[in-house]
Parts: sequence; structure tokens; C-alpha cells
Amino acid sequence: MCLSATLHTKFFIMGTNTGTVKFFNEEKGYGFIKDDNDNADYFVHANGLVDDINEGDRVSYNLEDGRKGVNAVDVELVD
Repeated sequence: MCLSATLHTKFFIMGTNTGTVKFFNEEKGYGFIKDDNDNADYFVHANGLVDDINEGDRVSYNLEDGRKGVNAVDVELVD
């Protein structure tokens, strides 16, 4: 008999990043942030927000390894 379990471990990718909100759908609760350094688009869910965000806002954020890839978390508006 073989027993198995899936263990999902979250980890943070070091450093605070900055970028611009490329898209955010308030109704669905998700969007994407374009990173200033590597121009990559990172998924952001409403649960990862510190401040309310809109398309075009400048933000700072951390990256977290999620189930489906890297997610932006601790997303805050910057001046």
C-alpha cells in the first residue's frame, strides 16, 4: 500500500520590487503588474493587496512562489 500527500510550501523571493499596474479587474479580484527591472508581468490577486490599485498606478511589492507561478504580494502604492 502506498500513501502519498502533496505538500505545498510557499516561499518569498528576496527583495522589494517596483512596477506599474498593467491591468486590474476589481470585480474578479486579480490583475498584472509589469516589473520596472525585467519588464516581466506578475500576477496579483486582491488578497495580496495592501492598498487599492488601479491600472497605471506605481506600486512596490514582494514576489511569492504560488501554486501556478510567481505572484505579487504586499502590493502598496508608491509616490
